[in-house]
Amino acid sequence: MYYNPIVELVLVVLNIYWWIVVLAVIASWLVVLRIVNTAVPLVRSILRLLDALTEPVFRQVRRIVPPVAGFDFSPFIVLIAIWFIQYAVVWSALRFHLY
Repeated sequence: MYYNPIVELVLVVLNIYWWIVVLAVIASWLVVLRIVNTAVPLVRSILRLLDALTEPVFRQVRRIVPPVAGFDFSPFIVLIAIWFIQYAVVWSALRFHLY
């Protein structure tokens, strides 16, 4: 079976971003619980990278769904959106014989 490279690329990029969101959430918990030391330059660099990759998307979601009682739903909504887009891409590829 031959795969469409564009469909595969989109799926891989979405999968990588899904893991970046998960890592950003875990990192934020580790910072809040004071498990990681943000004074360490390597840790600070990793946190900045994760923030730079996720915050623009989270900010757009927060414009629609603000935090409720101090709980930010934006990562959860982004993960659901990624899942939906992945399935929509696969469905479209199969439907239009692109996969």
